[in-house]
Amino acid sequence: MKYEKGVAKMSGLEGNCEVHNPHDELCDRIAEKLPEESQIARAAELFKVFGDPTRLKILTLLSISECCVCDIAKLIDLSQSAVSHQLRILRQTRLVKYRKQGKEAFYSLDDEHVSEILSLGFEHAGEEQGGGR
Repeated sequence: MKYEKGVAKMSGLEGNCEVHNPHDELCDRIAEKLPEESQIARAAELFKVFGDPTRLKILTLLSISECCVCDIAKLIDLSQSAVSHQLRILRQTRLVKYRKQGKEAFYSLDDEHVSEILSLGFEHAGEEQGGGR
């Protein structure tokens, strides 16, 4: 085991506790505030949707302006069929909504939460990578 600046470094274990000594009061306080498993599962599915670059592009452009399917297809250089498939997934997870105007379908973000998630995600992605956070 190597010590640098008061931190134990072991191969593959850097950043781990060297002893098993959970802080019971802290753990109890945190456990009371954790969401239920079903809510965590739904949030995980939601974050999976954000994890797809094509869907993220669609969400990003919709954060700028409402667009019809053909505009989205042009902006991200995909067929309308491929865009429609992605939009269906985004609708199912309540990230986007649409309105019909004649023969066109115009999409927008479902609510302000979606815009906030995007904004925070891009802000975090733009931060310099640092250690220990």
